Amino acid sequence: MTFEELKSGLQEQQRALEQVGVAMGLDALKARSEELQRQLDDQNLWSDMAKAQVVAQEAKKVSNKLNAYDKLQSAIADALVLVDMAAEMEAVEEIDSLSAELSSITERVEAMRLEALLRGEYDSCDAILTLHAGAGGTEAQDWVSMLYRMYTRYAEKKGYQCKTIDYLAGDEAGIKSVTFELSGDNVYGYMKAEKGVHRLVRISPFDANSRRHTSFASLEVMPVIPDDGEIVINPEELKIDTYRSGGAGGQHVNRTDSAVRITHLPTGIVVQCQNERSQIQNREVAMTMLRAKLAEKKEREQLEKANEIKGELKRIEWGSQIRSYVFCPYTMVKDHRTGYETGNVQAVMDGDIDAFITEYLRKS
Repeated sequence: MTFEELKSGLQEQQRALEQVGVAMGLDALKARSEELQRQLDDQNLWSDMAKAQVVAQEAKKVSNKLNAYDKLQSAIADALVLVDMAAEMEAVEEIDSLSAELSSITERVEAMRLEALLRGEYDSCDAILTLHAGAGGTEAQDWVSMLYRMYTRYAEKKGYQCKTIDYLAGDEAGIKSVTFELSGDNVYGYMKAEKGVHRLVRISPFDANSRRHTSFASLEVMPVIPDDGEIVINPEELKIDTYRSGGAGGQHVNRTDSAVRITHLPTGIVVQCQNERSQIQNREVAMTMLRAKLAEKKEREQLEKANEIKGELKRIEWGSQIRSYVFCPYTMVKDHRTGYETGNVQAVMDGDIDAFITEYLRKS
């Protein structure tokens, strides 16, 4: 590349970043940041620690967005200065490093542009993910453990915090079901693209005849909704059961009825938690999960109503899986929503699912 091309590329990214700023609503974000800071400075807020924690978390997320934008803007400005200085000094040996800087800036601008697309009501929330094994016994349960590993590795790569809420091990191997919470910036906005049925085709390691098996696992993704009164839950409509937790045991686990199962009678939604040390803590986590499921149900019903008006409502049936991971006879992964394929199956299973989520956000 020449210095002129480098400068033109940086100027193009500068214009793209300005458009991203408009999409993000920078003025509104700055105003919101100031408002949240005023709330945090109010001593009366800290008398209610739960509310203060919610305000502090929102303030951190807004501040992170503004800081990321400012840092990227400064990086582009600094790179333009370096290009001008190198061109003036005819330092052609700097072209490679400047080209690498341009590539890095381009990736960061694109990532911020995709983040600006996350404008849903709950996109900025944390997410609760639940994996369930389909029919297939041990093979399906092993598939769930593979998916669980994939998403936890992806969470590590993205810097999300992962907390296991409920875990039911398989009879021989794998996992029957697992519920875990991911915390970070825009977690639900990114992870909602993974909601649905995942299909695996491979030579089963559990089959003595080495036959090809097809396994299914479902993934539910729900936003973590703060208790702001928007989702109203009538205590009289809840059935609460307690039981002893499973697991390896300990001072409290398996000795008291600390695990909690809550059934929401009007909808039939059932949530449970057994990983906390006390019944009170398990009840609080279960109520958070219930609010999340009710919010997700409300959002889904609104979407189905809109699709029904447009005549685009589709039935949920076999063949509606969002993604197939085919190890045999082919080595590819296909996303049924986007048609996106990749030959690097192991990379995907190791948590490199950025390509799928990025493609989904671009086409949605």
